[in-house]
Amino acid sequence: MTERPFTPALGRIAPVRFFDLVLALMREPLWRGLLAAHAAPRPGDVIVDVGCGTGSQALLLKRVEPDARIVGVDPDRDVLALARRKADAAGAVPEWRVGMGDALVGLLGAGSADTVVSSLVLHQCPVAMKRAVLASAFAVLRPGGKLVIADFGLQRTRLMRLAFRFVQLADGRADTQPNADGVLPGMIAEAGFREMREAEVVSTVFGSISVYVARRG
Repeated sequence: MTERPFTPALGRIAPVRFFDLVLALMREPLWRGLLAAHAAPRPGDVIVDVGCGTGSQALLLKRVEPDARIVGVDPDRDVLALARRKADAAGAVPEWRVGMGDALVGLLGAGSADTVVSSLVLHQCPVAMKRAVLASAFAVLRPGGKLVIADFGLQRTRLMRLAFRFVQLADGRADTQPNADGVLPGMIAEAGFREMREAEVVSTVFGSISVYVARRG
């Protein structure tokens, strides 16, 4: 379950230790802050960060609501080691789990989470895995639970499509093009989520990042 192939955080462009440096070029504080605002953690909430990477989003959510239980899930042991070091330096205590995004129920249990978040993960996944991750998120959420995703979505302008070519160079066209074509809203709805909306669109040097919000009915 945890040893299957996956795309590293920076694809084939650079080692994962440079991930945070690259994100610093992408208006990261803005879209991470928007994701956290839409997640709106409350005391006692269980929030699962799927593909948590170096832990930046999990740590932000923990700062926003120290009394929430934040669980970061990622299949890459090396990137989780970076997340742990970052958390230790910040004095924060999210939980870290090694696992794939389509296996959340096995890691946490069905209906165990109040919120599932994910940032810059689905664009790296094949279409079948995109669907599997969304189905897994649906299954791990309690009824009424919230899904919040920040990822490359529909690239609406020629400039954004041109900028997005760097992402496609890093992560491959086959996995990334469906995102650029705008498939995520339909996939989220197909997974069973309701009240799906594209709440935010943030332009970056590598293309536009959309923040999607939906609920388990």
